[in-house]
Amino acid sequence: MDRVKTFEDACNELGIQKSELAVSGEIESDFRSISAYAKLIIIARALNEGWVPDWANDSQYKYYPWFDMSSGSGLSYDGCVGRISISTVGSRLCFKSSELAVYAGKQFIDVYKDFFII
Repeated sequence: MDRVKTFEDACNELGIQKSELAVSGEIESDFRSISAYAKLIIIARALNEGWVPDWANDSQYKYYPWFDMSSGSGLSYDGCVGRISISTVGSRLCFKSSELAVYAGKQFIDVYKDFFII
């Protein structure tokens, strides 16, 4: 932790030139997750129909799918969670309603698997 305080520090630790960043070399093995994240951003934007979470508004609920990642079943949809001003998920991946979060979690479970599972 002492050596990595910035993104540039992380690149230096891995021998990656910031100008060379692409989905190859050191991060090629993470391409599936990177691609899935991009897909989930697009999915969330489409489902939210222009709604953007206001993280300064602590009375606005934000919802995201919740998954059970037990060793016996891999990743399975387990419900949705609403949060007020606290987030344990990327802010681009939350939804304006619990219904949308449930739908996304079930309908796009394979994309979530690619995002979460190494």
